[in-house]
Amino acid sequence: MSEFVFLYRGGERPDSPDGIQQMIQKWMTWLKDLSAKGHLKDTGQPLELTGKLVRGRQKSVAEGAYAETKDIVAGYSVVQAKDIAEAVEFSLGCPIFDTGGMVEVRPVMKM
Repeated sequence: MSEFVFLYRGGERPDSPDGIQQMIQKWMTWLKDLSAKGHLKDTGQPLELTGKLVRGRQKSVAEGAYAETKDIVAGYSVVQAKDIAEAVEFSLGCPIFDTGGMVEVRPVMKM
């Protein structure tokens, strides 16, 4: 089994407390299912929309977590799968698709 990171990008956040609760419940159900099947290594966390971007040899600092892209990383999880095709299959149940978001599936490099 290999490890893969799911980077959750974009998606709209609900406006109402009920909408937020429903969204959280969908995420918990999906993550619980992955865990029950032995594929969830780390549930990860949602990320704040703010941050700093440090880049280049000059180590310049810019405002915002995503100064040059509109597809902000909203959170992450780590899963185990036999290959990237299986990891992609696991991602298809992600609730972020209901809100117009996307999942970037990336293999974790073995060191």
